[in-house]
Amino acid sequence: MLYFITGGERSGKSTYGEKLALSLSKSPVYLATSRIWDANFKQRIEYHRNTRSEAFINREEEKNLATAIFEDEVVLIDCVTLWLTNYFSDLNSNLEACLALAKAEIDKVVSINATVIFISNEIGMGMHASTPEGRKFTELQGWVNQYIAEKATKATVLISGLPLHLK
Repeated sequence: MLYFITGGERSGKSTYGEKLALSLSKSPVYLATSRIWDANFKQRIEYHRNTRSEAFINREEEKNLATAIFEDEVVLIDCVTLWLTNYFSDLNSNLEACLALAKAEIDKVVSINATVIFISNEIGMGMHASTPEGRKFTELQGWVNQYIAEKATKATVLISGLPLHLK
């Protein structure tokens, strides 16, 4: 089973995803994808760690998600945007290479007999990026979101903390 949860920043995606994961398992896996880029990121990561239920098994993986997912687990991946940022940064903003690697990794994740919940951002609904790299990343995020949503059994968008079920 593959779930896709998307929405804007601070829309309630993570909270919704965590509740869903806990409804599906007594000890779901929380797979964090973020690097600690600066003090602000460190603070955000600590906030998420401190507000997360102790029932979660915590794992961290920056790019190779499938290596951190095992059969029959319930896994919450938070989040696709930060995961893509790692590729985008390491590959010097090469859109085509990032897209190919992301799709290949998603295919690996989907092939595992596990329940996976992807959390992602809808960054293309906000302000138009002012830099070429920002516009390329927005395109990458949109295409990867579409790719995951197409494969998902259920897809939900969060707006102001309220879920809208897409499929």
